[in-house]
Amino acid sequence: MTGRGGFHYDRTFFALLFGLVAIGLIMLASASWPLGFDRFGDGYYFLKHQLIFGLLPGLVGCAVAMRVSYDNLRRFAPHMLGLSIALLILVFIPGIGADFGTSHSWISLGSFSFQPSELVKLTFLIYLAAWLESRSKHELKSVATGLAPFLTVLGLISLLLILQPDTGSLGIIVLTAFSVYFVAGAPIVYLVGLGLVGAVGLGLLLKFSEYRAARILTFLHPELDPLGIGYHINQALLAIGSGGIFGRGYGHSLQKFQYLPEVAGDSIFAVMSEELGFILVTVFLFFYLAFIFRGLKIAEAAPDGFGRYLVIGIMAWFGIQAFVNIGAMVGIMPITGVPLPFISYGGTALAISLTAAGVVLNVSGVKQKN
Repeated sequence: MTGRGGFHYDRTFFALLFGLVAIGLIMLASASWPLGFDRFGDGYYFLKHQLIFGLLPGLVGCAVAMRVSYDNLRRFAPHMLGLSIALLILVFIPGIGADFGTSHSWISLGSFSFQPSELVKLTFLIYLAAWLESRSKHELKSVATGLAPFLTVLGLISLLLILQPDTGSLGIIVLTAFSVYFVAGAPIVYLVGLGLVGAVGLGLLLKFSEYRAARILTFLHPELDPLGIGYHINQALLAIGSGGIFGRGYGHSLQKFQYLPEVAGDSIFAVMSEELGFILVTVFLFFYLAFIFRGLKIAEAAPDGFGRYLVIGIMAWFGIQAFVNIGAMVGIMPITGVPLPFISYGGTALAISLTAAGVVLNVSGVKQKN
């Protein structure tokens, strides 16, 4: 189907994708320079790391995903998900799992580190799309053949992410899964019920986790502890406000000089706003929206349910994660630590995101040939 002579892909989506990647690298070069120089004596340390461990493997993954036989994704979906779940378990094994901050979310072997939760975002969507395609509308509406299997797999992944803990990735995966499940025809009463259960579960997590509860309190009242738990959001808002209409100019952020936490990762949008200003950042947001909607157009024209559900899931993942990241920086969402896709620093995140985008391009090629 794909991977042979005459392969076509959606060139508009391709251009928007690599436009985002270019913007991300340009902003990373600026945002990470002071931190790289301070920690490693090299202002471009993080940019080089992103190129070697994020962009290069991502380009390979994207190329392979574009050309691999479409049926293989469907056929090997359970195996890919099983491998991803095994990697999620490996993070708890001493000597293999690595701690970054308060989470046990990484596998570290020598100088190589990898975040399995990023891979799960893609492999679970591949599995979910294949599973949904294999179910009739009647089976999806049944608790035994629809809701129960869906919750079993999602529950296992959720449990492993809660134990790490990686609440940010958990939220993205759950919301993305619900989106695809709804599009596939799940009864609305199931989604409402799951939403209520999720709200109760969140309440329990907040009750038994002071750190998570503090994040919610800071989100509601960022002024209460501006030098403690509220420091991050207050510095982000200061950076965004300082940018004004036209910005301070590329490379001229003040907050990136070790005032704003996670300048290269979660907070890169705040640095972008400070340097580029309201007008250019608004242009960037419309560019990102064009990317999301172009992907959804590809899903709309997909030749089968598997392709349609898979592309919808991938674009929902990118859109939801971007909303959560940017929303946290502007104070309308709690800070959860999720990166801005294609923009934030993170080799695993960029490599997996590019591979997922390659899957979308694969579906667009199948669409044009059928």
